[in-house]
Formats: sequence, C-alpha cells, structure tokens
Amino acid sequence: MSNISTEICVIGAGIAGIIAAIGLLDHGKEVVLIDRDKESALGGLAKWAFGGMFFVDTKHQRKNGITDSVSLAKKDWYNYAKFDESEIWGKKWADKFIQTCTTEGYEWLQSQGIKFFKVLNWTERGMHKDGNSVPRFHMIWGTGWELVKVFKKKLLEHKNKNLLTILCEHRVQNLNSDGEKITGCSGVNETNNHLFTISANHVIVATGGINGSIQKVKEHWDKKLGTPPHTILNGAHKFAIGDLHDAIDLQNGNVVNLEKQWNYAQGIKHYKPRKPNHGLSLVPCKSALWLDPYGNRFGPEPMVGSYDTRFLVEKIVAQKFKYSWHLLNRKIALKEFAISGSEHNEAIRDKKLLSFLKNILFGNKKLVDKVCIECEDIVVAESLHQLVQKMNALENPVKVELKNVQQAVNAYDQNIDQGNPNKDPQLALIKNARKWRGDRTRTCNMQKISDQKAGPFIAIRSFILSRKSLGGIQTDLLCRVLTKNELGNEAIPGLYAIGEAAGFGGGGIHGTKSLEGTFLSGCVITARQCVKTILEK
Repeated sequence: MSNISTEICVIGAGIAGIIAAIGLLDHGKEVVLIDRDKESALGGLAKWAFGGMFFVDTKHQRKNGITDSVSLAKKDWYNYAKFDESEIWGKKWADKFIQTCTTEGYEWLQSQGIKFFKVLNWTERGMHKDGNSVPRFHMIWGTGWELVKVFKKKLLEHKNKNLLTILCEHRVQNLNSDGEKITGCSGVNETNNHLFTISANHVIVATGGINGSIQKVKEHWDKKLGTPPHTILNGAHKFAIGDLHDAIDLQNGNVVNLEKQWNYAQGIKHYKPRKPNHGLSLVPCKSALWLDPYGNRFGPEPMVGSYDTRFLVEKIVAQKFKYSWHLLNRKIALKEFAISGSEHNEAIRDKKLLSFLKNILFGNKKLVDKVCIECEDIVVAESLHQLVQKMNALENPVKVELKNVQQAVNAYDQNIDQGNPNKDPQLALIKNARKWRGDRTRTCNMQKISDQKAGPFIAIRSFILSRKSLGGIQTDLLCRVLTKNELGNEAIPGLYAIGEAAGFGGGGIHGTKSLEGTFLSGCVITARQCVKTILEK
C-alpha cells in the first residue's frame, strides 16, 4: 500500500484535468494528477478530436461577416436543447457558458498559443430552424492534437513542476470520506497491482463520461428511442466507463441525465482498432443517399449531415434493424468524404496549409483510397448490380434489394436533371448549405449518383457510434458536486467535477441535443472555473 498526501488530487488527465492542474500549479498549489492510461496518452480523447469549439460573437465570426450575440446564441441553445422542465443546473450552466465562452475560452486559448482556422464550420443548423442560426464552430489549427500538445508541454515543463506528481496506469476505484467531507481517493496501480491511497483537501473528478462502456450506453439508453441497437461502435475513450460516477453515487452525490447521450449516426469499424468495437465517426456526405437496410431511401424528411445529429440517430434506431447504408460515387467522396478527428485530418493536424488547400481543391484521394481498401464496411463497384452484390456479401441480417436502390437513385438523379432542387428536400438542403462558403468548398453542386464520369459507386455500411455523455455528475456553478437532496443545491465538501464527467457543466448543460463544438470548450471552461473556486477558498 502506498500513501500519498497532497493539497489537490485531480483524477483524469484528459484536457480538462490537464488545464485544471496547470491552473493550480500556476498559483503554487501541490497537485497529484492520476490517470488510468499510459503517460504517452495524456490528453485523453481530446488528442484524437477534430478540435471544433463553440464560441459566440468572436473576431473570427466578425471577419467572416457573421453577426452573433449572447441573446441569439441563448435562443438557439434553448430551442435545440429542449430542456426538461425540471432541469435546473443544466440551464444555469448553459447561461454561464454562453455568457463566458468567448472570454474564458476563445480569448484565453489564443493567449495560450492556440490558433483557429479562418473559416468557420456551420454545424447543427437544425432540421426545423432550431439549431445554430449562424456558424459558431471554430476549428483549432492543428486539431485536438495541437490543443493537447500545447497544454501537455505547459504541464510537463511547468515552472512549479516540483509540486506536481503524475501517476499513470493508476485506477481510482473509491472516493474516501471522513463522514463530513471527501478526504481523497484510493485504487490500484495496474502495473503491479499494488494498492494506493491519496489524501487530499480537494478532489477533482475529470474522468470523462460513460460512453466508453457500451454496456452502460445500452443500460442507460433513452427509452424515447426504443431499444438500443445490437451493434454500437465505440467512439469514446476506452476508460470513460463511469466508474467514478458510481463512486460518487456511493458518496450520495447526484448523477443525472445518463440517458442523454450524443451518439453519431454514421460510424464504421476502424480498420486498425485500438480498443474493442473501435469505430470511426464519418462526417456524412451531404450528396450521398442515406438508405435503410433494404436499400430504400429514408424519408420523407431527408437524412443529411450537419443539420440535426439526433434526428439522424432517431431515424436509424426506429427501424427493426438499426443500421444504415450511404450510397455515393467517387466524385462525391473526393469532395465530401471526411472522418472526424485528428487521425484522418493530417493536413490540418500537422498544420500543412498547402496540403489542406490541395485536398479542398482536388479531393483527399489518399484518404478515400485508404478507406475503400482497408475498411470492411465500405464496398466499391462499377455498377449498381455489382455494388448490391458486394453489399449483400457482408454479414447483414437482411438483404439489400437492387430494385430499391435503383429506384432511389433514379428518383434523386431525375430531380437533378429537371433542374428544380426544391422538388427533393435533400437537394434543397444541399443548396442551402452551399450558401455558406465553409460548406460550399466541400459540398458538391447537384451531383448525380449515376453520373458515369463520377464513378465508381461506393456504399458505406454505417452503425450507431457511441461518443459523448450529455449527462453526468451534477454540479453547481462553482463545479462543486451536489448531493441527492430534493433541492439539489447542497455541495459535498472537497469534491468537484469538470469536463465530460460533469456532462460538460451541471450534469446536463446541453439538454437533449448539442450545438456541437461545446465539448472541448466545455472542458476548458469548467476546468478554469474549478480552479477559481479552489483558489478562492
């Protein structure tokens, strides 16, 4: 048994935990930072993130001619979140986030050396004008990889690093209490199975959500969506399994809204998995046709990416067989195909502007060729007949019908030939998306599926991908963990939660749906607030 005493213990060395530790070290505080992963993996899932962040009324927006405001952002947020009437702290955190994200996130990150790409993305526009009414998705130049690189360096080379102890490959299993306050934590060193105990005046939980455990994803599946899919791919951190949620529950802490999850509709199996059921999150091609397991096109409302992620998931899981197909051609793939995250966006990750511009102008041939060869969920063929044969050669519970696919393609292409995109809701959404230059550069202009010059055909089998927990450990605006009392406003002394562990704020800042870009920025803002709270004590 090893016993360590410290002033502050931070459990979880993702980006929230790292930023909290740095902020405390800045003020001469003694910190023990614990993580279950290896030291090379410091930064957690943020290292693999695309790096988009939601901010309001920024210089980047104004330079792009975008007029934004706190009041407009709050209107969009509340329209989209569809908060439960009983939600208290989630709404309070939403208000706080919207009001402070630009100063506490955007401006502060720039002061720390983080740069954002000049053109913003316009995510989650909403299917019924209830999403982002203006672009707010600020992309880090260098992706989440750069974010982790910058702050990992600040942590490991800190002027007060003599006050820092990092314990990697240590799993925290319990929170310790003297009956009045949390006094530390205990667990096991997984390199040698030795037990350890940390005594601390303050304990910060920054261990992520529950979505790395597919078992817990299914256990807490939103009943409004029916039964969970048989196959759910894992796009979360492998150690984000909710064990500290359970530990807090045992200390009478309030864990809420775990049924509120931000999962994605187009996940494919990773060709080189680093964990069980490892999935890749595709950015859905707007010009592709979204088909059900039988090859029928989803409708009457179209399935189109960047408008409403929750809507896409709802449509897919409402079926008996809860997976789908994407049908496109090579020309569409070169223009629109993308995989979310730093791993498959090398030009942005490595900050190679010329390579990035080349990909925009001529398509990311390297990525398209790689996935078509190596991903088991992607098939390619010169004709629809051959394509359907290859689709059906994969292990599926039902067969794709060629007549259904042909009918879907013919109807879609015919509307393009007639030159009236308003006849097809998907074409209308594509036309609308192309009005914003950030989408116009990577969205085809009325591209037919059966265009002989655009082939070959490509089909992508897609599964639901587990990603983020919108619920979590309930906290007040000071990041203090709250108890299970009726009012939910009594804090547990000495215990705090930040980042995804706290549902990115209060255990429910997003309500039912996220406007995207609010995850990394939520980690930054909650971490910084937690530091302020501790320093003021």
